[in-house]
Amino acid sequence: MTAFLNREVAEVEAALTGGEGIYLRDKFADDESLGAGINMFGKITVKPGTRMGYHQHVGDYEFYYILKGEGKYNDNGTIVDCKPGDVFKCEDGGWHCIINDGDEDIEFIALIAKTL
Repeated sequence: MTAFLNREVAEVEAALTGGEGIYLRDKFADDESLGAGINMFGKITVKPGTRMGYHQHVGDYEFYYILKGEGKYNDNGTIVDCKPGDVFKCEDGGWHCIINDGDEDIEFIALIAKTL
């Protein structure tokens, strides 16, 4: 088993993807360690009042596994509540985002994989 201890934590302006506010991206492994089929694997922390940009996946797909906090998940224009234990998948060609309209951080595991 390999442990990836040198994680990259980046504070990201949600405006970069068309949103507003701040979220943190804690990558579990660098691009080289992930291999050819995985684009990103990490934990995302969405601060209260943050709306991640509504964005499309092209050539890949993404899973979210909600760990902590409650908010809204926009799945191709359909907005649903999200809470710990929920799993969401944005298919290749789909659109999605997370909206933290609560008072505490939303934390989730994100995995982006290339479509084969």
